Amino acid sequence: MAAKSSSKVYADAASALKGAVKDGMTLMCGGFGACGIPENLIDALRASGVRNLTVVSNNAGLDGVGLGLLLQTRQIRKMISSYVGENKEFERQYLAGELQIEFNPQGTLAERIRAGGAGIYGFYTKVGAGTEVAKGKETRIVDGETYVLETGLTADVSLVKAWKGDTEGNLIYRMTARNFNPNMATAARVTIAEVEQLVEPGTLDPNSIHTPGIFVQRIIQGASYTKLIEKRTVRKREEQANAVVA
Repeated sequence: MAAKSSSKVYADAASALKGAVKDGMTLMCGGFGACGIPENLIDALRASGVRNLTVVSNNAGLDGVGLGLLLQTRQIRKMISSYVGENKEFERQYLAGELQIEFNPQGTLAERIRAGGAGIYGFYTKVGAGTEVAKGKETRIVDGETYVLETGLTADVSLVKAWKGDTEGNLIYRMTARNFNPNMATAARVTIAEVEQLVEPGTLDPNSIHTPGIFVQRIIQGASYTKLIEKRTVRKREEQANAVVA
């Protein structure tokens, strides 16, 4: 049975983005490779034509998948990312000087987003000390160790993907989709969520909710999902047989 309408529920991705996205904004986009990405919202963002975006995301999707679609249309001006090794267009634009990149160690990126959502200005970490990551940043020596000051990250809009949500915006994520989505949902002025299943309030187990609805301003029931595997790795039959024998 379909969930009833509420002020947070929008008919589709395009209407959910309307009035919230604009040129030159800072955007957070959840997911990890092809897992847990807000596919419908990204497609609608591409169709909207907004440009000069600064995007905070673990990576920029794959070629032709996720944020890779926005790279194809040159809608992204700058990426604040951790891992970009699976995207040839990302590499091409960066090496050609067409795309700005602010690289972050993956744990640092996650903590910067968490800090932004918690209202924390910054934190000191040993990660990156003495490397290119620390250039231009404040450092401090504590107990003989050098720490780098990293500042919290916030955005105008966060786009997140959840497995299940209710019409009040309470969200539950599945497995790897929990990596960046929950923190990003707390760190933006407007959080827009898409879910695979949209249900009535009271349906979700309160103990299973990862993102409380207070952080979510808009929500949609997503359409079909491709469930891509970023890189399939399998063993040959001989190796499997040997593993069984061993």
